[in-house]
Amino acid sequence: MSILKFDEVPYEQVNERVKRKLIHTENLMTVIVDFEGGPWPDTDPPHNHPHEQTSYIAEGEIVFYCEGEPDQAMKAGDMFAVPPYKMHSIKLLSKTARLVDSFNPVREDFLK
Repeated sequence: MSILKFDEVPYEQVNERVKRKLIHTENLMTVIVDFEGGPWPDTDPPHNHPHEQTSYIAEGEIVFYCEGEPDQAMKAGDMFAVPPYKMHSIKLLSKTARLVDSFNPVREDFLK
């Protein structure tokens, strides 16, 4: 069994506005992503990846952008899903936000 005790695992600082903690099995990855410095004037850089992704907004408010879909203002308790290779991004509306992302397969690019 793999476990992650939140207070015992340091954050990985992705950039000045984003930090994360993650856990994974062979085929599934869950990532806690904390966003700071909001509200942002612009979106995070749009990106895509070959992974399926679901996201739960645990705290804060964002706008979710996904290729071919209308922009969505979202808040704590809301969720979204992203199919493989779809361009997507978020814009932080609140001061901070926390998302819980799940990926299949594991994001090898997130591992050290």
